[in-house]
This record gives sequence, structure tokens and C-alpha cells, in this order.
Amino acid sequence: MARFFYPLLIKEHPLMIQNASRLLVAKGALLWALLVSPIAAFADVEEARVAKATVAMPQLLAPFDSELDKITKGISAAELEQVAIAGWQAGKQVAQSQGDDRGLYWFRLAAKQRIRQLPLTEAEKAPMLQRFEHLSRGIEQVDFTNADKRILLTGFDPFFLDRNIKQSNPSGLAALQLDGAEWQTATGKVRIETVLIPVRFVDFDQGMIEQLVQPYLQDNSIDMLVTVSMGRDHFDLERFPGKRRSSVAPDNLNVYTGANDSQPLIPPLHHGPLLGPEFVEFSLPVKVMQQAAGDFQINDNREVETLIGTFAAISLEQLREHIAVQGGGGGYLSNEISYRTIRMRDMFNADMPVGHIHTPRVSGYDKTKEQAIVEQITEMLRHAAVEL
Repeated sequence: MARFFYPLLIKEHPLMIQNASRLLVAKGALLWALLVSPIAAFADVEEARVAKATVAMPQLLAPFDSELDKITKGISAAELEQVAIAGWQAGKQVAQSQGDDRGLYWFRLAAKQRIRQLPLTEAEKAPMLQRFEHLSRGIEQVDFTNADKRILLTGFDPFFLDRNIKQSNPSGLAALQLDGAEWQTATGKVRIETVLIPVRFVDFDQGMIEQLVQPYLQDNSIDMLVTVSMGRDHFDLERFPGKRRSSVAPDNLNVYTGANDSQPLIPPLHHGPLLGPEFVEFSLPVKVMQQAAGDFQINDNREVETLIGTFAAISLEQLREHIAVQGGGGGYLSNEISYRTIRMRDMFNADMPVGHIHTPRVSGYDKTKEQAIVEQITEMLRHAAVEL
């Protein structure tokens, strides 16, 4: 079971809209106090899109209606937890039967809207919202019981929804389809457990990723950790993640960090800056993963950007004196989740493959293409498992 708690720090404040990362590092305690305010109006930025989504996709929430209807006056915290767990299960069922990851994302937001309307104090609703987030993302349902080889995989929510409210994310689809998948190898039973990650800077700033992976890396209680996100034209295995943010794109709360290519910013972690080298290196069994058959190329991506330019790095040593602008995975949260997990691997000297898969991108929703993406990810993991 995943064993952690992190505050969902989603209080809107004008200081966060621009230069959030720089201000968090510089103003530390002040912004921490602002951010930890309970029950955030900031969350409404995501939740406000629900109405538009349900108009654009009228049947989107149909598989979740019975659970949403349970969120009424008088619901207990324990009953609400069961709604979240049932939502996670329904999201997996929809992904596996219909090839669509989007319903679970919008269910979570619709449910949070209803929780906010309950006749409770803000202090009472805050922990309910936090628990709902955890349980509807699979965070506390990770279970490797009776598995000989254990693979933990993360995917992301849909994002850039103001560009296309129908946007899907094949990494999220992979997570929902592969959760609980098992197969036999010569060395025993392999099991995959998965978690969905929000596309929100604040969750990263407050240590969600570190708290998710620390128990597994510290105890060497898994055999492989793979983070997945949507990327470019083909698959990229991102060899050299960089520490800094440089993307000018907003997250799902429409927060901008103030970073750019000429001024890459070190992300926060709790009260201060994220500590670590400018670049780290993955430990994926890249050669065997590249043997996975499918519709797309699988690239060992060594390209990085530093303050002196863009180039394909030969080794980590070559990057020692450089300032990161973009890692192989870019300058957004795809790169950052990879950096943070590999940093934790190194911190605990965990002897296991850890790294990031960037999937081919989709515009909106493309069931056929996304299913092909998931099938090729599955093949990559099957090939990798032979090396575990």
C-alpha cells in the first residue's frame, strides 16, 4: 500500500500566477502560508471546466452517475472514500472496455464540486477532498501481494484542456488499462500497479512525487519504476532529465511558473528549492525495451538544452558543468516527474530501473492510436521484465 499524505495546496493567490517558482524559493515561508490555506478557490479553475466538458461529451459521466448521486447531504467520510474507490474502479473499467481515460478525470472534478457544496465547514471539507484525490488516483490501492517482480507505473491526467476540452492522455489510458496486470516469466509473476498524477505545479512543489515513491525506493520494495507522459511523434525514452522548469505553458490550474528558455527556474520542494544536480540519468533497460514491436519508433533520447545550446549528450559527465534548460523530456512536468523520481533513486541508492517514457501525442482523442500506444508500452514492459 502507498503510505503517504500530502496537502492539496490549491489556494489561488495573485503571486502564483507569474513567477511562482522564483517567488516560492525567495519568499519561502510567506508563500507556504498562502499556499496551505484550506479548500482552495484555485481548484475551481479545473472544476469550472466540467460544465463545458459535459456539453462537449454528453455521455462522459454516465458510467459514474450512480457514484456521483451518492454525494449528498449526510454522506460520511467513510462513505465518500468508497465513492472515490468505486470511481477509480469505474475509470479502469471504462478505459479497459472503451479505450478512454477521460471519464475518471472529469468524474473526480464533478465529485469535488459536489463535495464543496456539502453543508460542512471548510475545515471539515478539506480532508475529505484530499482523501478523495488520493483514492480516485489509485494512490492508496497499490498492492503487490504475491508478485515476484513489481513494476510501479505512473500516468498523467489530460491537460491543455482550454485548447481542446476533449483532450485525452495516452499515458493516463496506459495507467488505467495496466493497473493490476500480471503475467508469468521464467523468474516468477510480474505485476504492474499504477497511479495517476495531476498536471498541477503545486502538487509537485509540495512533494507529491517524492512522497509517492520514497517508500518503494527506500525499501527496494519494487523492481522497476516507470513514469509515462504524452510527448512527440514517437516513443522517447528520456535519458537525461533536467532539474529546471523552462516551459511557458500553464498547468491545469492555469498557473504559469514565470520560467522560460532564457531563465529556467529551479522548482520548489516544500519550504525551499529542489536540491540536486542539473541533470540525472535514467536506468531503464533501453536496448531490450527498443525491441518492443509496434507502430512507433522507440528512441533513446539524449537531446538536452542548456544555457549554451541544444545537443545530444554522450554521458552524464558531459553535463556536469551545464545549467539545465530542458532535459530530454522538455521543461514541463513530464521532465520533472522523471527528474524527481531518479533523484530519489539516487538518494536511496535504489538498485532498479527508473525512467520515463514519452508516448506519441494525440490531438483530442484517437481511440485506435491510443490503443496502439498502450499495446506498445505493454510490450516494452514485458521486454524489460525479463531483465529484472
